[in-house]
Amino acid sequence: MQYTDKLASRALMAATAMFAANFSVWTLYAVLGVSIGDQLRLSATEFGVLLAAPMLSGALLRFPLGLLVERFSAKKLIVLQMILVVPILVLLPHIRSYSGYLLAGLWLGISGTSFVAGIRYISPWFEGRQQGTAMGIFGAGNAGAAITLALSPAIENWLGQDMIGPLYGAGLFVMAILFALTAPEETRYMRSRRRTEFDFHLRPLRELRVWRFGLYYYFVFGSFLALLLWLPQYYLDVYGVSTQKAMALTLLFVAVSSSVRALGGWFADRYGARAVNWSVFWTCLVCLFFLSYPPTSMTIHGVARDVHLNIEVGIELFTLLILVIGIAQGFGRAAVYKIVYDKYPQHMGSVGGTVATIGALGGFSLPVLFGMAQDIVGIHSAAFMLLYGVLAVCMLVMYLTVQRERVQQRVQFAEQHNFLLDE
Repeated sequence: MQYTDKLASRALMAATAMFAANFSVWTLYAVLGVSIGDQLRLSATEFGVLLAAPMLSGALLRFPLGLLVERFSAKKLIVLQMILVVPILVLLPHIRSYSGYLLAGLWLGISGTSFVAGIRYISPWFEGRQQGTAMGIFGAGNAGAAITLALSPAIENWLGQDMIGPLYGAGLFVMAILFALTAPEETRYMRSRRRTEFDFHLRPLRELRVWRFGLYYYFVFGSFLALLLWLPQYYLDVYGVSTQKAMALTLLFVAVSSSVRALGGWFADRYGARAVNWSVFWTCLVCLFFLSYPPTSMTIHGVARDVHLNIEVGIELFTLLILVIGIAQGFGRAAVYKIVYDKYPQHMGSVGGTVATIGALGGFSLPVLFGMAQDIVGIHSAAFMLLYGVLAVCMLVMYLTVQRERVQQRVQFAEQHNFLLDE
């Protein structure tokens, strides 16, 4: 580590706790959305837009915040961001209209920017060979969604739905105070980096591979966000389970996916981020193939009698496949940021913010597209058909990139070989 183990560990623990608290707020509509959808009798598309509102503002604000943390204290910006979210949480019980909930969701999305500032805050505390593990531990703050899936229904049953927002507001305010008091101050080295010209931070964004990394993150993070928002309603509609069971199964998905992120970072440090990503994509592709298959009934006209076949993915198999995807996504989220650091260690604010923005846009666009696909096709599994297509594009881009790099390496080797022969 570049600094003392004690300070680095304290910075990582404080940042991870902060991110978990913010992520629990950012995904609050995963729970509230079910009740709101029933109360307002929303269509699948309207429901998808409601779930996506916090994701939209959280995504769009990540890029400008990524630039700000290159100039100003990431710690101070994190504290300010948390305080800005508290008022809308307190006001949530007074909202009754669809438009009001959409505006509140956009405000709640400010909490989604905490990832960019947190990554910028922790990365200078660790050496390059430790970045995957460190960022994986920090990224395990995604488990904040699991906190919401477990805590919000308990608050609703105990004190009523109207108390969820105010209690979350109080909790986020306390976290802001704790982070301000316990997170170590940024060092002189971190502050001196902010004296560089602004163009220095924007220059890497002209490179195509930054946007390619964003596409990978669109799937591994954007689809994770979309699924944690979509799964409760999916379980209710397709399998007819109780709301409590739907939340519990979604909680299991979120908890497993978030907890393995640190392990994914370790694998990326040891075996390489690209190898991890490629394995993640193949695993998800196989699972999505089965999840995309709609319930089907067939009649085979035999010699003596007809044979009736019913093919469908039962709740047990569905949950197993979703958990495998969640594990793969956890590994993939860690691997993408490991490769971002490997290629752009001096630009974790600007490049990291750009990649995070594209990933969070997946959390906005995919729930909307899920709802539209379901309304248009009329099949619940249309959401997974859509994800299958997104993943196929990611894999094609990665394959073409690998092939191009191999050709470039062969050309460079041939040029060097000819140069040596000429000498």
